[in-house]
Amino acid sequence: MQKNKVISTKTLTVLAMICAIAFILAAYVRIPITPPATTLTLRYDPKDIAITIGGFMFGPLAAAAVSVVVALIQMVTVSATGFWGAVMNIITSCAFCCTGAFIYGKDRGVRGAILGLAAAIVVATVAAMLANLLIVPIFMGRPREQVWPLLVPLFLPFNLINNTLNAAFTLALYKHVKMALQKARLMPPEKVEKTGRMSVAIAIISLLVIAYMVLWVFVWHGSV
Repeated sequence: MQKNKVISTKTLTVLAMICAIAFILAAYVRIPITPPATTLTLRYDPKDIAITIGGFMFGPLAAAAVSVVVALIQMVTVSATGFWGAVMNIITSCAFCCTGAFIYGKDRGVRGAILGLAAAIVVATVAAMLANLLIVPIFMGRPREQVWPLLVPLFLPFNLINNTLNAAFTLALYKHVKMALQKARLMPPEKVEKTGRMSVAIAIISLLVIAYMVLWVFVWHGSV
């Protein structure tokens, strides 16, 4: 009983850390992705990296809980979009983080991580597009007819870039974060997998994907 209580306390501690990191990323790392000439400035939101890592460690329900907590904290602190902005954040974060965590939970290996994150990109992009169409007009005060023409040229590439960057960073960072938590005795140690070459390959692939997405942003901006 005492052991379970210690594990539970450590889990709550890690989840609280993840909430704090996700909020800091959401509040202070807001890099514009859309071209300056567009009517809307959409910024890269990296908080789903931290939330997905938490989901990989503790499951999709933990990812959903952290998504809700972080969105509510954003709503009452730094967000200018209020309740509806929080709803959008919950929808998009849960679509990405819970999808990735659910699939990874079924196959806790490199293949499961890659498949989970690939599915997360697709599901989160579709969910974000629907949310953009249904919710954005409410807090922007614009009729839906004005938002509809922006879906493909603006919202689709933005969401693809945002979600793909988050997937690549998650893939590159997850094992390192987990190992650091295990060394700090905040997570129980697991059987060490022989993934030396695989880890290097994952790092290279992740960096190439990140570089490609950054190049895409520069091309979109007309800088290249």
